[in-house]
Amino acid sequence: MWEHFAHQADIGIRASADSLSGAFEEAALALTAIVTEPQKVEAVESVEIECSGENEELLLVNWLSSVIYEMDVRKMLFSKFRVKIENLRLSAVVLGEKINQNKHFPAVEPKAVTYNQLSVRNEKGKWTVQCVIDV
Repeated sequence: MWEHFAHQADIGIRASADSLSGAFEEAALALTAIVTEPQKVEAVESVEIECSGENEELLLVNWLSSVIYEMDVRKMLFSKFRVKIENLRLSAVVLGEKINQNKHFPAVEPKAVTYNQLSVRNEKGKWTVQCVIDV
């Protein structure tokens, strides 16, 4: 489950799941949803991403920053995310397709992950992550 929340000129994302990996997957899906409707993105090409962080919050920033980087350099959008997190090291396979202006109708371009309202928390076995994306 993911959602966007209002934040002045930027866009906040919040995601929840039963696992930290699942919450990171949902956050990446929310990132895609800033650009287009995720269900319009076919999972036809895979990309591997690895990153780490000093804590869970920085790992979230590095993860979403890596997804933004891959979107930019590969001119792709992603709709499926398989994330594994172990000892603050993340490895993932992300699946998507090249951006098609006539199919995806991209709304905005995510530029960067900010530290504004950054949080990763576990309450009663439910992980919730959030941050603000500069668009």
